[in-house]
Amino acid sequence: MKRRTFLMGTGAIVTAAMTGAARVALAERSPDELIWADNLPGSLDPHALSDVPMQGYMINVYDTLYVNKGNPPKLEPWLATGHTVSDDGLTVTFKLHEGVKFHDGSPLTSEDVVWSFRRLLTIKKGPASAFLAVLRVDGISAPDPTTVVFKLKEPYAPFLSATPLVAILNRKLVEAKVKDNDWGQAWLASNSAGSGCYILDSSTYQPVQQIDLQRNRDQFVGWSHNKAPIEIVRRRNILETTTRVNALIKGDVDCTDSYLPPDQVNRVQTSTTATVSKDQSMRVMVLRMNNKKAPFDNLNFRLAVSHAFNYTGFIDGVLKGYAVRNAGPIPVNLWGAPKDLTPYEFNLDKAKDFLAKAKAEGAPVDREIEIQIQQHLAQTTQAAQILQQGLRKIGVNLKIVANLWPQLVSSTAKAETTPDMWAHWVSSYFIDPENWIGQMYDSQFHGTWKASCWYKNDKVDGLLREARRLQDQSKRQALYEEASRIVVADAADIWIYNAVELRGLSKRVQGFQFSPIGSGADFRNMSLTS
Repeated sequence: MKRRTFLMGTGAIVTAAMTGAARVALAERSPDELIWADNLPGSLDPHALSDVPMQGYMINVYDTLYVNKGNPPKLEPWLATGHTVSDDGLTVTFKLHEGVKFHDGSPLTSEDVVWSFRRLLTIKKGPASAFLAVLRVDGISAPDPTTVVFKLKEPYAPFLSATPLVAILNRKLVEAKVKDNDWGQAWLASNSAGSGCYILDSSTYQPVQQIDLQRNRDQFVGWSHNKAPIEIVRRRNILETTTRVNALIKGDVDCTDSYLPPDQVNRVQTSTTATVSKDQSMRVMVLRMNNKKAPFDNLNFRLAVSHAFNYTGFIDGVLKGYAVRNAGPIPVNLWGAPKDLTPYEFNLDKAKDFLAKAKAEGAPVDREIEIQIQQHLAQTTQAAQILQQGLRKIGVNLKIVANLWPQLVSSTAKAETTPDMWAHWVSSYFIDPENWIGQMYDSQFHGTWKASCWYKNDKVDGLLREARRLQDQSKRQALYEEASRIVVADAADIWIYNAVELRGLSKRVQGFQFSPIGSGADFRNMSLTS
């Protein structure tokens, strides 16, 4: 397998061995290789991260008990043939397919499932937050090679919906790489131990820059659904949007990320080589406000900021209407989002009034505040600039600071290191209101990036915890709707829109099937025309 790389952020897209071999034009790449120019995860350990880049990697290299397919997403058995739940909701039993093999040829059994969940609960990173409150390490067992039993501490309605978060690892392979009781974290950060449809070539891996994958012809589900599957996938990270789009139009890469700026949509659509996939998703854009830092610990100040953002100007002007206004934290196309929830409006007179009240209450409204944006995602900069303009008109000075996703996530571990404000999206990691409002506003999740506004409301905590316990969706819905109204009334954050995901795609890519989980980066369905 030839080694290839992109020089990121320089405008020069080339292939070259990192040893300095002669550079070759990317257009000379093999025509049967897919070049996927999307963001890469900060680590390859699927238990260490839970974000969009990791999803795009994990759904191809690893298998899970259940998966989500289609749009709107539908939960389907995958490694499991099915499951049962006890009457009291405390015992969940899965039966596994027989004959599943890891990439190294060893069998995948219930012991690997048990060990994978125990590892996740022990290292307490990434997707572990969905399970820590309800599952103990000793609550998982394997009565036989194809049966896994989970004993929950209390009923947890989102449990099944959350199982696609957990990649099943090759226990023996990872255990052989353990150092200093790290559960193999150092090794797995740049290697793989999966059974999925594609196999990592660890010899060419470069962190956050390139990942090469080769088709797993022995994957247990098989390939009968795809007559011409892609043999080689080369994932490359091009940080600069214009460079990425230029490469797509030239035919040097086969896609952009799914955050294609609307001002680039026409360029791509009018080209002869590419098109744009436009898909309603469940990705909520939010500007976080650190509720523990003054002046954001003052409700009236947060209300002032909420009314200083020009929502219509951003959605219709910047995004060209490729978004749906979202009044609160739950996507408007998911149950649990109140249909009658009134969104905050852009109203500088109201903003000034709330600001005056905050100042009268002693809030330090005159200090410069900061918003941190993701420097490679233009929309976060544009949103910050629109807020900056509105705040300037009411006398608040907002400084925009560029940062990278890994550093932003790390900063949210403590309230004092979390930015005043920062811009991001909450995407579809699993399909349940718990993925959004549950993990964003229940105070037990403080210290995670999802709960980085450090909001604390005892009534909301109680509503969200009760909603997790109930199996009746109609009762859960009522609780989520009530919690949403309280969180929005408290102006905990600024919720802007639910995304229409825009991804530039080469016209030679066939079989692209969008799902909010992984943003359509499921390579097993794709093929390439000549």
